[in-house]
Amino acid sequence: MRIVFMGTPDFAVPCLTRLLADGHEIQAVFCQPDRSQGRKMRLTPPPVKQAALAHGLRVEQPEKLRKNAEVYALLRSLAPELIAVVAYGQILPRKMLDIPEHGCINVHASLLPKYRGAAPIQWAVLNGETETGVTTQRMDAGIDTGDILLQAKTPIPEDMTAGALHETLSKLGAEVLSDTLKLLEQGKLVSRKQDDALATHAPMLSREHSPLDFTKPAHALHNQVRGLYPWPGAVMDFEGRPVKVHRARVVEQGGSPLALPCGDGQYLELLMVQAEGKKTMTADEFLRGLRRT
Repeated sequence: MRIVFMGTPDFAVPCLTRLLADGHEIQAVFCQPDRSQGRKMRLTPPPVKQAALAHGLRVEQPEKLRKNAEVYALLRSLAPELIAVVAYGQILPRKMLDIPEHGCINVHASLLPKYRGAAPIQWAVLNGETETGVTTQRMDAGIDTGDILLQAKTPIPEDMTAGALHETLSKLGAEVLSDTLKLLEQGKLVSRKQDDALATHAPMLSREHSPLDFTKPAHALHNQVRGLYPWPGAVMDFEGRPVKVHRARVVEQGGSPLALPCGDGQYLELLMVQAEGKKTMTADEFLRGLRRT
């Protein structure tokens, strides 16, 4: 099948490589422009661009799609049978959605209609969900509101971080996209409408979500630590200094200086932390460093 692929971060890379492995013709790959990253702010290509170039694929990086006559003309000239979209980061205008014969199919990292939006993986963990999954949907003009095509579920273990779940769902997404296109080619793909009454939302995260409030229950704080790892990270004030909490667990009793009381009478024991300007370390290493100062 002739496909234009649109995706940007590492989450989308397994989908792109799976489409190639399945023998589809990737006519072009669209991703976000290169951005400055790291302490030295070096201009860095996104992971999808790196993967596409490694396979000798054409790469396009428009700053915007909306009201972009050049992109529209290019897509019309390519005449793809399908546009596959995986964490691209831009909304496709209606006239672009209508170009492919089979429309546009999106891979979303939740069991729609739950967790529509930019951060479905993190919010599933933040909210203490025990199960999530991946959905392929036929895109429409809304945000994650299109008809559901296929879904696959996966459990969320109680200690799993958003980062680990990201890896699991990126691989699962490639499988579900592959299965979706096989059914499409066989003429067996069936869609169903989303129930908007069941919809929940997963807005973009920021550092405003980071501070830990120890008047909350211990499990809520544990989920916050897991859900914000690796970014933006859960942060607490420890003896007047900000400390990121990378890993923790809920315990019934205190005893350790880093087992901190919570609003429900339980304790959050800090396991891996990072003081400002320091490397990540165990709680014991952190405490030894405090005693030396």
